[in-house]
Amino acid sequence: MRIVDVTAPGGPENLILTEAPAPVAGPGEILIAVTAAGVNRADLLQRQGYYPPPPGVSEVIGLEVSGHVHAIGTGVDGWTIGDPCVALLAGGGYAEYVAVPAGQVVVPPPGVDLVSAAGVIEVAATVASNFDHVRLMAGETVLIHGGAGGIGTFAVQYAKALGARVLTTAGSPSKLELCRELGADVAIDYHDDWPGIVETETGGRGVDVILDVMGAKYLEPNVASLAADGRLVVIGLQGGRKGTLDLNRLLTKRATVTATSLRFRPIEQKAAIAQLVVERVWPLLASGQVKPAPETRFPLDRVADAHRQLASGDNTGKVILVV
Repeated sequence: MRIVDVTAPGGPENLILTEAPAPVAGPGEILIAVTAAGVNRADLLQRQGYYPPPPGVSEVIGLEVSGHVHAIGTGVDGWTIGDPCVALLAGGGYAEYVAVPAGQVVVPPPGVDLVSAAGVIEVAATVASNFDHVRLMAGETVLIHGGAGGIGTFAVQYAKALGARVLTTAGSPSKLELCRELGADVAIDYHDDWPGIVETETGGRGVDVILDVMGAKYLEPNVASLAADGRLVVIGLQGGRKGTLDLNRLLTKRATVTATSLRFRPIEQKAAIAQLVVERVWPLLASGQVKPAPETRFPLDRVADAHRQLASGDNTGKVILVV
């Protein structure tokens, strides 16, 4: 089968197509013939050598795919050869075949074509599990950083579906307009004084929840922007790993700072999250209340261009590799 290999940690030019033996479906696994694979920020980090897969997981990049069931391992029920599916992975997606624990394989979202579906499962799992983690509720106010990205375009819509007031940041007039079209109540240019705008837009109260992809760079202003009993969840480190934190400010607000990663969770947790997505997110897609993000598609042999697109400041929504 064809896979994408990394010749050495570094730039997109180090991504090449090569041949490798196809995996087999072990006990409790499903072998998927891949139709498409979503491209995520974590993939860029892995290519650079900063985000290796968990022990025992394929070194091939790729955290989400769509495709068809090609083979079924022992102990797996409920699937038939040829069934369309999407899957949440710990690795191995940039390939023609991938073996996945059966609990992480689910039916595709209704009304979404199979290529686009490859870019839905990871963002849906990330956003839904994290908003559950910080208990975002109807009537609360949430700040979503990077509202025009793959995570952000989904998070804005999902938070609105939960009944929250949504503030979001983005970096250009077109991206800000996209955020508003997706339902954001307030879209803020992050080049401006976004903490000051958040303060004004909330009447000095602050926000109840922040979903943050930036990490260290935004740590202090994020905490400053929290309301009493506010919750900050960090899911990305685009702005660095190490920041400073005023614990007194955290203490006086009774606030919470937490961070999560989907990739390193145990199989049982990933299976539960995948089922959560089917039960809670797929109906929203079916009704049109949440729509798939804008997307840019590349064939597998242009994987380097796909990585360049995602890394560029011009990208909006999802980047998808068509296998």
